This record gives sequence, C-alpha cells and structure tokens, in this order.
Amino acid sequence: MTIRAYHEIYLNKAQTTLGDAFDHAIITCGIPGDIFIKCFSASTISKRIENGEPAVLAGKSGIDIAIDVMLETTGKQLENEPKQRLVRSREYWIGWAVCYYQWYSSRSFADIFRVLSYEDLQNMYYTLHEADITKFADIADTRIREHFTETNLKRIRTYYRCSQAELARLSGVSLRSIQMYEQCNKDINKASAETLYRLARTLGCTIEDLIEK
Repeated sequence: MTIRAYHEIYLNKAQTTLGDAFDHAIITCGIPGDIFIKCFSASTISKRIENGEPAVLAGKSGIDIAIDVMLETTGKQLENEPKQRLVRSREYWIGWAVCYYQWYSSRSFADIFRVLSYEDLQNMYYTLHEADITKFADIADTRIREHFTETNLKRIRTYYRCSQAELARLSGVSLRSIQMYEQCNKDINKASAETLYRLARTLGCTIEDLIEK
C-alpha cells in the first residue's frame, strides 16, 4: 500500500523517538515490555503517531512519549532522567523497527502488536537488528497478512475510516459488491475498469493498490 500518514522526511525522527521511548520505559523505568506495548497501543499518543501529527512526530522526545503514555493509561509518573548508553538496546530496536513498519504498512500499532508480541520482537532482534529494516518489514508483513486475511480494498477503506455504506454512496458501486469483494466472494481483479476506477478515485488510491497480488 502506498498511502502513508506522513512524509518520509519525518520517518527517521519518528523511529528514533519511539526507540528512545521503548528504551526509557522498559530499560530505565523497569516497565515489563508486554505491559508497555499494551499501554502504548491503547494510548492517544499511538493514534497521533499513526495520524502523522507533527506535534508528536517532531515535537516530543522519546522520554516525553514514554511519560505521556504511562500517565494517560495508568496514572503512573515515570522518572524523566535518561541513562547514557554506548550502544542501542534491544528495546530501542523494537520501538525503532515497529515505528518503521507502522509507517510502511499504515496499519495501527494495536494490530501490529496483536500479531507480534513483545517476546516475538525480542527474538527477531537477534537475527534482524543488523539487517536492512526492509527485511524486518517483509517478515512482519507476511505474518500480519497471514493473521489478518483482509483484502486491499478493506485495508484502504479502513485506513480512510470510510464505512462500506459510505464508500458505496460516494463511489456509485453497490454495497453488496463492496461486501463481496472484501469477503473474497467476488474477485476484485476481475472487476470492470469503471468499478475499479470509481473505488480508487473515492479512496484516493490507484487501481493497482486495489488489485490482489
């Protein structure tokens, strides 16, 4: 999928910030990794990153994010003194890598962590932390696609927060057809050019984005 919430120029900063947040919360403050993941996924901070809000992407440090997440979800105030480290921690890599995949896939953090547990990510670190980040993205994408057997149409529609009924009304494609395409009861690859054009135009994507590979 090619539609992303924010420009790639912000990606490095976002990755570094989320890596620092995971490192600070889990290593410095001693919060169990699986707990911090749950808190982060449930927080408004994660939604604001997903939406590409500059105030979060460029305006907060990793420590700020860790503090905000725990205060919002548990009422717990974290210490705000960073620890000096000579090398990046495993926890930093987890936050850094997941941030990249969220940007790359436009999936929610909640969905990503529903499939990839903290233990899974720890295990992936040992074989992938020195590899190109796209290797992690490919492996994560395969596992998540296997878990969420959804079509490109449904994924893009959901990303735009557009209901099936609304898409039908705006595109002129029948609600029943949209439902059948999303449930794989009807092959969208065999849809007419006009149908694909109407859906793509309404969703702001290309026809190729809707085709199932």
